[in-house]
Amino acid sequence: MREIGHFIGGRHVAGTSGNHGPVYNPASGDITAKVAMADASEVDTAVAAANAVWPAWAATPPLRRARVMFKLKEFIERDRREMAAIITAEHGKVLSDADGEIQRGVEVVEFACGIPHLLKGEYTDQVGTGIDAWSIRQPLGVVAGITPFNFPIMVPLWMIPVALATGNCFILKPSEKDPSVALKLAELLKEAGLPDGVFSVVQGGREAVESIIAHPGIAAISFVGSTAIAETIYRGGTQAGKRVQALGGAKNHMVIMPDADIDDAVDALMGSAYGAAGERCMAVSVAVTVGSAGDALMSKLAPRVRALKVAPGVDPDAEMGPLVTREHMEKVRGYVDLGVKEGANLVVDGRDLKLQGYDDGFFLGGCLFDNVTTDMRIYQEEIFGPVLAVVRAPDVAAATKMINAHQYGNGVALFTNDGGVARDFAQAIQIGMVGINIPIPVPMAFHSFGGWKNSLFGDHHIYGEEGVRFYTRYKAITQRWTAGTRRGPEFMMPTPGR
Repeated sequence: MREIGHFIGGRHVAGTSGNHGPVYNPASGDITAKVAMADASEVDTAVAAANAVWPAWAATPPLRRARVMFKLKEFIERDRREMAAIITAEHGKVLSDADGEIQRGVEVVEFACGIPHLLKGEYTDQVGTGIDAWSIRQPLGVVAGITPFNFPIMVPLWMIPVALATGNCFILKPSEKDPSVALKLAELLKEAGLPDGVFSVVQGGREAVESIIAHPGIAAISFVGSTAIAETIYRGGTQAGKRVQALGGAKNHMVIMPDADIDDAVDALMGSAYGAAGERCMAVSVAVTVGSAGDALMSKLAPRVRALKVAPGVDPDAEMGPLVTREHMEKVRGYVDLGVKEGANLVVDGRDLKLQGYDDGFFLGGCLFDNVTTDMRIYQEEIFGPVLAVVRAPDVAAATKMINAHQYGNGVALFTNDGGVARDFAQAIQIGMVGINIPIPVPMAFHSFGGWKNSLFGDHHIYGEEGVRFYTRYKAITQRWTAGTRRGPEFMMPTPGR
């Protein structure tokens, strides 16, 4: 059985705790490898390696750090087909989607290539007689990222390029469900010229996470995952004196107005609700139809969901692959059972999907509910699977009120041909990322990603200039050279502008 270990101090190392977890091929259901589960001592080894090299890396000119990012971009693009295959083998998503997440990660690397400009401070000459003032941003030290299974390369790349380019050392704890591509990334960073120890991969589960939270040598934690764990990491990390950004769950709505292009809205729902088997934090899981849009939408949407091409991710014709594990598949199936029990109308039932030759795979067909109400758990809770709930609303005001009342505030979309409605909606909605006629409004790398309410714990969104601020500390410097002229003691509050 192939063993997946750690990457510490610039080399692959085997796990020493003796604990391992299974890694599956979701299409076949077979265990293909075992991944090492780190204990506190292995986390400590990675932190020690990082702390030993951090002063030199922090002192490296930003331009040289940017050149490492340029090389990383080149090498990811060179090996992207190999990386996509690694992702599909362990996650199950279709190859085109795996390649798409690599592209979105590369865009953050491209952003980090501009770090010499992004780290420029401000300078003011003569704030007082003979006094100048300026500001700089300096790295925090050793930082850590804890990332989810659904985007095993994109989410780490939301964090790592900005953290490294600003002069920090980084320890990645990837999901134990699809851990291999993180090791490939470590190899590419080394090849790009990153000094040994600046970047490490520590595999594992709960013990590794708890060790990262408690470790005094780690200054900050970035996390993406479920809300319950996000809140736990945020509270534990801040209590331990760390800076924390913890992105949690979502229940993303898409509002379809009566004047919307229904064919366009159906296409958008198919991709955003069923792409990656719904295992996306930005997946649309609730369609809110306004007025007469409901019947028009359902008449075209239901046949498309029934015709959804579900197959192993390596199948070039596949539109949706398997879920990541059998446990998760059963959890999603349980939500479909619950929705039927709650009284929602299950228009398309994907629970009995069987693929010949893949009887043990973690497959579930697309599921579509109509007439869902806000008191149902399938509306309130994140399902994280290929399940779309349709809610009927009388008008856009009712739709807005419904969405604003939800505990999650990650993303939302509105499909309409009325610019005034769109503008009012974008202003009134209490959600972190808004799309107008765009179903998955993930910001480009030079903006920032993050939600509101229970979708984000902490003050900073991820990547972009928000990422630069998160991974650096602001320092203000005020300076005077007296040239031998003594001023004597001053007992009032300094007022250099006088």
